[in-house]
Amino acid sequence: MREPQEIIQAPLVTEKGSLLGEKTNQVLFRVKRDANKIEVKQAVETLFKVKVTKVRLTRYLGKIKRVGRSAGRLPMWKKAYVTLKEGDKIDFFGGA
Repeated sequence: MREPQEIIQAPLVTEKGSLLGEKTNQVLFRVKRDANKIEVKQAVETLFKVKVTKVRLTRYLGKIKRVGRSAGRLPMWKKAYVTLKEGDKIDFFGGA
């Protein structure tokens, strides 16, 4: 069993994430590439003390970046859409 801090890398604060939070009570997280839904659910529940009803995961390929003649690839990553129970809320900005 991995630690919750290892599974969840960072919250994703974007315009799309803000709209999802307002309309459907969902929160976006960047998670480790090898994490599964069960691990993400347990990590969010232990870190933020909320009840999770649903988790969806999406994989993203790394973009190809060029510098001069050489090209490289950014690493692949995974995004988690976490749906919270009605009434639960995660506030990343501390009420700001």
